[in-house]
Amino acid sequence: MIKNISILGSGWLGQPLAATLVQQGYQLNLSTRSQSKLNSLKSANIDVFIVDIAKLDAQTADFLTADLLIINITSKDIVAFEALIKQLEQSTVKKVIFVSSSSVYLSNNQVVSEDQQHENSGSVLFQIEQLFQQNSHFSTTVIRLAGLIGPKRHPGRFFQNDKVIKHADNPVNLVHLDDCLAIISVVIKQQQWGQVFNACADNHPTKREFYKYASSSLGLPLPQCSPLESGDYKIVSNLKVKNILGYTFIHPDIMKIEY
Repeated sequence: MIKNISILGSGWLGQPLAATLVQQGYQLNLSTRSQSKLNSLKSANIDVFIVDIAKLDAQTADFLTADLLIINITSKDIVAFEALIKQLEQSTVKKVIFVSSSSVYLSNNQVVSEDQQHENSGSVLFQIEQLFQQNSHFSTTVIRLAGLIGPKRHPGRFFQNDKVIKHADNPVNLVHLDDCLAIISVVIKQQQWGQVFNACADNHPTKREFYKYASSSLGLPLPQCSPLESGDYKIVSNLKVKNILGYTFIHPDIMKIEY
């Protein structure tokens, strides 16, 4: 049974995830690389540690005193992750959630899913996923997030200041923060270990449609589109997270989200 959770990474997803899990009754360890953020992150039932996987030290062992580790950092330093895994093997952690990205999939102009080998084997992030999934000292579930939107990430601002939308007729793959938090919570509650899940909203409008809608919702100038109208794309399937977890998306339609 999971009682103590360590979250590696306290950014846009990590902080609200910690708050969500504390509300659900878990004891939390939270990491940051910034000394200046240390005190601001501390609260009831949350212990905060300075952890940098490229510079592991004695404090890391205390941080890893938990039942579950949630890895939520953007690093693609394989050597650093290998060192972290060695520490994990000596820790109390028996379950891992690795927060990954749908960028590990090939842009093969079709729907991509978790169990059909659509991954790009050359992707460093995919190789890091494999390091965790193949380790026998703990069981890892990978959650591949699509493009992230939500508070402080309003997509209407993504293509302002003369940024141009490339391949404007390609479909988008996006997911709201609320669904990211909820899916992680459901994986823990249902003890769904050794799995790979995509987290992506139901619909996939074109970049042209979506970002013009998002910009106009803020009253901002409509973004410009590149003359290159199409390119290789993928459509990220969310059927597995629905079928296995019985999950119902909070924001299934990205054209109807209120930020």
